[in-house]
Amino acid sequence: MSRYRILVAAALLAATGCSSGAGPDEATVAQGRAQAEAAPAPAPGSPFWVDPESDAVRQIRLWQGQGRTADAQVLRRIADRPVAVWPSGADPRPRIRKAVEGAAKNRRTALFVAYNIPHRDCGKYSAGGASDVDGYRAWYGAFADAIGDAPAVVVLEPDAVAHMVDGCTTADHHAERYQLLNEAVEHLKKLPRTKVYLDAGNPSWIPDPGSLVEPLRRAGVDKADGFALNVSNFQTDESVRAYGAKVSQGLDGKHFVMDTSRNGDGPLRDDRDQAWCNPPGRSLGAPPSVSTGDPLVDAFLWIKRPGDSDGPCRGGPSAGTWWPDYALGLAKRARY
Repeated sequence: MSRYRILVAAALLAATGCSSGAGPDEATVAQGRAQAEAAPAPAPGSPFWVDPESDAVRQIRLWQGQGRTADAQVLRRIADRPVAVWPSGADPRPRIRKAVEGAAKNRRTALFVAYNIPHRDCGKYSAGGASDVDGYRAWYGAFADAIGDAPAVVVLEPDAVAHMVDGCTTADHHAERYQLLNEAVEHLKKLPRTKVYLDAGNPSWIPDPGSLVEPLRRAGVDKADGFALNVSNFQTDESVRAYGAKVSQGLDGKHFVMDTSRNGDGPLRDDRDQAWCNPPGRSLGAPPSVSTGDPLVDAFLWIKRPGDSDGPCRGGPSAGTWWPDYALGLAKRARY
């Protein structure tokens, strides 16, 4: 057990008064909480930054104050792990700078998702994005400026390529989108210590991996460090690896990263049309790591923030909104 885990366990014991059966005094509770809320330690094999003020960390504080110490401890399975930052709004710089500064203090690498392409998500649950070409160019320029020379990984525009392949993004927007993705890749790759992975969907979404090869090339994957798979989805590590190897073969051996944030129990087998949206009974997957055991897989990443809703389905809040009950379920069922 790591020193951090020992501190957490000791704090929880103090807060619950297990040793004597009597309730703890106020000073003991305060001390225990302070220990439990110490800056989280990175996962073994992970060079990525862990946000000490994440939604999961704040939820732990709330539950500890309510006496829900067992649930708070379980939620550490999320709070202790590095999770991607998804900067939102017209100006992404404040959130990026905060993450970069935090990562620098701990000599870690910040993980980001750039998600602001015009006509995003075909107007569905995650609709939005920049209003036009100029707005997107200004946005990714500000994104890059905020990273600067810090070490960073950027997963670029989830769904953007796959939505062109499946026809959800209409053909009249394709040329513009390919141009913008190329520009964004080029601009981000000018940064000295930033790696860029262009999103490529998942095996369930685009069953034929060969159909992604040319669109990814047109979107600039050859200038990127690779592509990303399974973002915000639940496909198993085995299926994603196999699928990624086929995409990579078509791209002359390009590497990829995998989102393992919620795939511990694989995808929901029923209700295929809504299997991607807050499916019940799922669990956290493999912790983020660069030790993947596969020369083509650069990293297992938690790109989707575990506990963030996929959208207003199955009782969930709007897309991207923290949902503590769903987060707790993912953490309780985790095997890692």
